[in-house]
Amino acid sequence: MVAEGMSKLPLDEISKAIGAMGFNCVRLTWPTFLATNDPLANITVRQSFDRLGLNFSDVSLIERHNPALVDLSLIEAYQAVVSNLGDNNVMVILDNHISKPGWCCSRTDGNGFFGDTYFDPNVWVEGLNYMATLFGSHKNVIGMSLRNELRGPRQNVEDWFKYMAMGAEAVHAANKDVLVILSGLSFDNDLGFLSTRQLNVSFSSKSKLVFEVHWYSFSNSEAWGNGNPNDVCGRISGSVTNNAGFLLDRQFPLFLSEFGIDQRGVNERDNRYFSCAMAYAADKDLDWALWTLQGSYYLREGVVELEEVYGLLSLNWTTVRNQTQLQRVQSIQQPFRGPGLSEVPPYKIIFHPLTGHCVTLDSSRRLALAVGPCSERWNFSDDQTLSLTTGSTPSCITTVGVGMPVALTECDDVMSSKWALLSSCHMHVSTKVAGGNATVCLDVGGDDRSVITNPCRCLGGDASCDPEGQWFKLVTSTRLIIS
Repeated sequence: MVAEGMSKLPLDEISKAIGAMGFNCVRLTWPTFLATNDPLANITVRQSFDRLGLNFSDVSLIERHNPALVDLSLIEAYQAVVSNLGDNNVMVILDNHISKPGWCCSRTDGNGFFGDTYFDPNVWVEGLNYMATLFGSHKNVIGMSLRNELRGPRQNVEDWFKYMAMGAEAVHAANKDVLVILSGLSFDNDLGFLSTRQLNVSFSSKSKLVFEVHWYSFSNSEAWGNGNPNDVCGRISGSVTNNAGFLLDRQFPLFLSEFGIDQRGVNERDNRYFSCAMAYAADKDLDWALWTLQGSYYLREGVVELEEVYGLLSLNWTTVRNQTQLQRVQSIQQPFRGPGLSEVPPYKIIFHPLTGHCVTLDSSRRLALAVGPCSERWNFSDDQTLSLTTGSTPSCITTVGVGMPVALTECDDVMSSKWALLSSCHMHVSTKVAGGNATVCLDVGGDDRSVITNPCRCLGGDASCDPEGQWFKLVTSTRLIIS
């Protein structure tokens, strides 16, 4: 119930670091009991640590870094975090993560679904109303997530519709301005039941309701470990669309409110999944929240000072755990075609999810291409050419040969390459080598910068093969590019 990291750094430093890394919003968790159990909510931060038997040094460090917090009540400390984020122009989504404070989540923890031991629907609605009212004056609180990861043996569609409508109405009645964010079933992997039925609420649903979905490698762990990555990415991306992505086609906002990776880069299943998820998020232009910021926990599942390897920050909170991974997610922090981005006609970027870069002109070599900023407008035409949409003379990407850098040629040149999207994930951008039958795919050269063509990898179903370097996603964008 106390935001992590208060024993590591001053709150204001953490808030500023969030903005400096390019993030504009925090999904801040809270347990129902913080809003509905006054004796619990009104103990101080110091008393809470004492009750849990945590080392006195934790309180001393909070007192050193955040002296104004240590003797506030838990609910006041939560408010202080929200306010400080607002002072630093960071938006907040209040996320009702669990009822009874503790680590989340399991199917049998008593917090999973309406009617579970700690999940009384009436108490939950009371808590939502309390928090929506309490934070009504905090203009940086822009949304309330009604409940994280509904799950367990009690879960069913009828109760979802009944109680989610109750929760949504309670939040709307208390605060007309915040977005109402609704999670699905099965640990928020499934919103498919909305394909045939809508949630009935008294307010305009398409101006206020947002649906959220989660996506991790461990949701499909065996597939990522044992399957061909091209096939697995194609199949699971299709499943995400069937379970949640279809809502975009119905003009409902979809929020990928949890996705993430072991930041150390040692988990092969995570690594395979994350490039796929990055491509999907870019292609669908999703809003998203990365799990997670914190480098450590005061106490998690009985372990004091547990390190969070999915955390963007290191154990000491003063450095980024993996600068390369941060760079990757920064590539999708700005919308590609979201609201307000209609300054230019739609064009394509050629996005390389493994690096977070895009195919662009190589400033050091004339008519050569490299991976770098997403600063070029491409067109993928009906005649299967990939051409620049700027300049007086159209230029097309053309293969020169196996292992060779691609070139830009005039599009009416008979040598201009025709490109096709191969494999189940549609991310192998392929062509035939001029004068031969060899099929090659866009790739990144050994200098980790130049764009070349190589024989297409992993098309044969080999589970041990790694195709990520050859994954390029053609993403539609209307973002204004300023040269």
